[in-house]
Formats: sequence, C-alpha cells, structure tokens
Amino acid sequence: MDFKRLKAGDFVEFSGVVYTARDAAHARITDALKRGEEPPFPIEGSVVYYAGPTPTKPGEAIGSCGPTSSTRMDDYTPFLLDRGLAAMIGKGKRRPDVVDAIKKNGAVYFCAVGGAAALVKKHVVRCEEIAYPDLGCEAVRRLTLDRLPLVVGIDSEGNSILR
Repeated sequence: MDFKRLKAGDFVEFSGVVYTARDAAHARITDALKRGEEPPFPIEGSVVYYAGPTPTKPGEAIGSCGPTSSTRMDDYTPFLLDRGLAAMIGKGKRRPDVVDAIKKNGAVYFCAVGGAAALVKKHVVRCEEIAYPDLGCEAVRRLTLDRLPLVVGIDSEGNSILR
C-alpha cells in the first residue's frame, strides 16, 4: 500500500504485517535504539498497531485486539517516525508535535474502531509474540492482517479528520 497517496478520511482495508506495541514496549524500543541496540522489529517501513491483545483461545489466531488510545505513545512517536516508521494504527487524537513528525516523515496515522476488539480479531490471520513477554498483553507481537477496515486519520501531508 502506498501510504503517501492516501488522504485524510480515506477508508482502507489493510492487509499485511503490523507490530503491536503499547507504551511500555515503546519505552523499551526507544531506550534500545538510543543505546545503539537493535529493536525487536525493523522500524523502517513498519506499521505499529497500538494494541494489547487478550489471551488467545484454542483454535483462534488471537484474542480480542482493539486499539488503545494513541496519545499514550506520543512521547515516543516523533523519535520512531524519524527512524522510518511508516504508519501507526490506533484511536484518538495526536499531539501537534506528532502531526508535525508525521508530515515531516511522510507517514500515516490510521484510526481503527474503538470498542470493536472482537471484530478486529476476525481480521488477524496470524499472531506471533516476538519481544518482551514479561509485559503480558503488552508484549510485542507480529500480526498478519487480512482486510482490517481503517480510516486515514492523519495523512502524510498532515491533514487530519481529528478535531
């Protein structure tokens, strides 16, 4: 998907790999990068989904997996965008410095539907825990998504549907 062609308000069905990470994981990833260590996934070109899935039941790829409030990651986001993060999926507004970093780096912020965690899990075809298992539901996971419905909240030019 060519993120730079998307405009604020566009509806998309996202398919591909994303990495779950919430604030605790963001803090660890940022600290690791600042120490010159490798992050648990390649930041450049990646998409991060702000979610902490519930435990997986037998026969399912993942438990409920709804978005968390994106502002909790705003302290870390400009740093990661400057290192090539391509897009984020979450819910809610972003701080002005994050919008500036999105625009500066040509990234995109997607909004997922809050309160629809059971629906989101139907679009996850594969889930693999890859880092920080001690964080429980906030561990970093590699998800493969199939047609997850999203709306472009902030496009690569900094245009926003969020007020």
